[in-house]
Amino acid sequence: MDFQVVVLAGGTSTKLAPLVSKDVPKSLLPVANRPVLSYVLDLLEQSNIKDLIVVVEGEDTEGLVENWISEAYVDRLHVQVASVGEEVGTAGALRAIAHHLTASDILVVSGDLVCDISPGAVAAAHRRHDAAVTALFCAAPISGPTESGTSSGKDKTKKPVRHNIVGLDLTQQFLLYIAAGMEVEKDIKVQKSILRAVGKMEIHADLMDAHLYAFKRSVLQQVLNQKQTFRSLKQDVLPYLVKSQLRSEILLNGVQAAENGNEDNYNMDKVMLSQLLANASTPSFHEVYALGPNGFSPAERKTHKCCVYIANKTKYCARLNSIQAYSDVNRDVIGDASHLSGCTFSVHNNVIHPSAVLGSKTTVGPQCMLGEGSQMGDKCSVKRSVIGRHCRIGSNVKIVNSVIMNHVTIGDGCSIQGTIISSNVQLQERALLRDCQIGAGYVVAAGSEHKGELLRK
Repeated sequence: MDFQVVVLAGGTSTKLAPLVSKDVPKSLLPVANRPVLSYVLDLLEQSNIKDLIVVVEGEDTEGLVENWISEAYVDRLHVQVASVGEEVGTAGALRAIAHHLTASDILVVSGDLVCDISPGAVAAAHRRHDAAVTALFCAAPISGPTESGTSSGKDKTKKPVRHNIVGLDLTQQFLLYIAAGMEVEKDIKVQKSILRAVGKMEIHADLMDAHLYAFKRSVLQQVLNQKQTFRSLKQDVLPYLVKSQLRSEILLNGVQAAENGNEDNYNMDKVMLSQLLANASTPSFHEVYALGPNGFSPAERKTHKCCVYIANKTKYCARLNSIQAYSDVNRDVIGDASHLSGCTFSVHNNVIHPSAVLGSKTTVGPQCMLGEGSQMGDKCSVKRSVIGRHCRIGSNVKIVNSVIMNHVTIGDGCSIQGTIISSNVQLQERALLRDCQIGAGYVVAAGSEHKGELLRK
């Protein structure tokens, strides 16, 4: 692919506190015992994309990510790691590295994406339509409850569900309307002016923006330069491009002509606009829009197209952008999406590292993972959970629907359910945890009980 590839890997996301820290930025959070960033890098490598820029927030994160990539992908990928300021947003990150972008098309991928959708397919659709932007959308993932009946770490209070409201043409190739993160109850209100401009369109509230975009570089850099306040690709840049594709340069010129008293030119522009509206719901919507009436030069019929690539529903696609998503993605990668883990599962449908040690009468169930060098005592039970590297787990310990990172010590008789435990945590004997998140290095007192709590130093 003749695309320049940028991976936006972020820094220490507040949405993932207390799991992230200066020592473990978001991009290096383990999913099935490997950094989440590795899923994007492997996906790109499989598409024969081996030259890319990884953008992170902060110099500390830059050093950690650069060291990890240099070891994990030596002789496999050529990666330039660039740091930008913290909290600049995705648009701000691209603005900061604009001097590195030289190709005619740019592929921008979120570093927290876990999927099996070919970036090459998105790039091909982008080139086929000669689009200004092509966005990957996929079926919105469904969060699975834990065995305890609640979502990990979430209370039972019902909160408004936020959706992407997406308007597509009837061929589902062109993006005509988008409202990101709207709270939807029964009715969706769309401005009449938008409907007049696009004609018929399909409204979807069940699609997730995967944060994988193909951009025409000239268009992207023009928007970033002109709109200095834009911080987010999803919230700012993409909606702006979608709206502005409906505003013709010819129409704007016509309005100016009318103001100057040139009615003949104004009437010609009105014909062009009526042609746009009359053909808005056909597959040739953008082609008709781009043609304009006879007599206009290519420069005067300047416009752009916003396109979508809708992933097949059989594909897996999720983003690690919340605590719940972290639980869900770990569960999926050792479950229904185990092909993404890169591991060979045993006949018992689990992964137990050859160096791991299991005590007498200890069981590790299906859809579980036990990392390198970890040891478990007698009469332990592990169900649908990931246990990291070099953990020390006592006897009579029960672990269900949980993620335990590296170098965790768990005392005898502990019960852990629907919980995420960061690295170097110590659980003293008989501690009970249910739907909790534990920050790195925390010590849980012996015999204590915690439910739905966030615990950190």
